[in-house]
Amino acid sequence: MKLLIATRNDGKAREIRDIFAGLPFELVFPRELYLERLPEERDLEQGTSFAENAVAKARYFAKRSNLASLAEDSGLEVDALDGAPGVFSARWSRMHGAAPRGPGDTGVAAANNALLLERLAEVPEERRTARYRCVVAHVETPLAKPELVEATCEGRILLAPRGDGGFGYDPLFLSDELQLSFAEASLPAKQRVSHRGRAIRALIEVLLRRAP
Repeated sequence: MKLLIATRNDGKAREIRDIFAGLPFELVFPRELYLERLPEERDLEQGTSFAENAVAKARYFAKRSNLASLAEDSGLEVDALDGAPGVFSARWSRMHGAAPRGPGDTGVAAANNALLLERLAEVPEERRTARYRCVVAHVETPLAKPELVEATCEGRILLAPRGDGGFGYDPLFLSDELQLSFAEASLPAKQRVSHRGRAIRALIEVLLRRAP
């Protein structure tokens, strides 16, 4: 089964390839199909929910590629911040006027993490509970009814970054199950408990049951 994975995020692409390893799917990514980044892509994550954003991305790339497409939208929900940054996780610092320092995704991630630590500076450890949430959408065609799967993983926000793996908020997210930050955990360990790993594995089960 040929499947377009609708992401340009290298960290997410690496994790998704690992989840699909050994399964009867041929994964392709926008870059491999020479689908240049067009200006309208900036509007694909303007929804008010992870599901809305995931469906928008899946439909958009299915239309551009004429392939069945899988897209995910995910983010960090911090209880002490009333669920923020939530659906705005990827661009949180930019929304608050914090210019990212460093190249590309690395600079944005560093700015997001710095803002998170700043907002939680007076919050004690026991109140720093949080979760990652992921919604995965799959469409066979641009107009088909989407298949949606959602998953979460629970943890808390550390007082300082730990580890040099992962991406995004991973250095600050301490997994309840692993008792490691996602940036400290090996990829197999992270995939086992992560929001993205759980959601994509659940969707894979659906797709395999439907396969001829």
